[in-house]
Amino acid sequence: MAFTVVYDASVLHPASVRDLLVRLAQTGLFRARWSNQILDEMVDSVLRRQPELDPARLARTRDLMCRAVADCMVEDFDPLIEGLELPDPDDRHVLAAAIKCHAQVIVTENLRDFPDTVLDPYGIEAQRADEFVLHVIELAPAAVAAVLQRQADALVNPPQSLDELLDRLRSNGLDRAVAALEDHL
Repeated sequence: MAFTVVYDASVLHPASVRDLLVRLAQTGLFRARWSNQILDEMVDSVLRRQPELDPARLARTRDLMCRAVADCMVEDFDPLIEGLELPDPDDRHVLAAAIKCHAQVIVTENLRDFPDTVLDPYGIEAQRADEFVLHVIELAPAAVAAVLQRQADALVNPPQSLDELLDRLRSNGLDRAVAALEDHL
């Protein structure tokens, strides 16, 4: 059985990283999960940084994400939130969702908000997207390379070459993962 991960909003904000993570979830190498609260945070973050974007476009992105990944939504975890303590209380819903769906990993850019001392009792580890993708590459390098090629091929507005996509992923913090991928492309 594949392991389960929860994507935090912080890794779903950059479009190229979000697209890669959703496409990787479709491989069956792991099971990706998120919640409505996580998606709300993602949309809010994108709109704060890019207020010119049409909220309807982000609603469509959100819908497409949920349709692309089977059984991705975590629900009914609200009763767990109150009993959790994290450095940022606003992140408790992410941990509650991870506990509810028995996730082994929370993929987040905010490691300091998910300390090992809190996560260890639940058997959960926090990893940055770069580290997580690197681990997935180690599991199935050819599958990840194929996903990346399909992602580049799907970019038509504007079109991007594979090298341009790799540059974009690198600029969004996936330095080690891109270096590892380049060995398999």
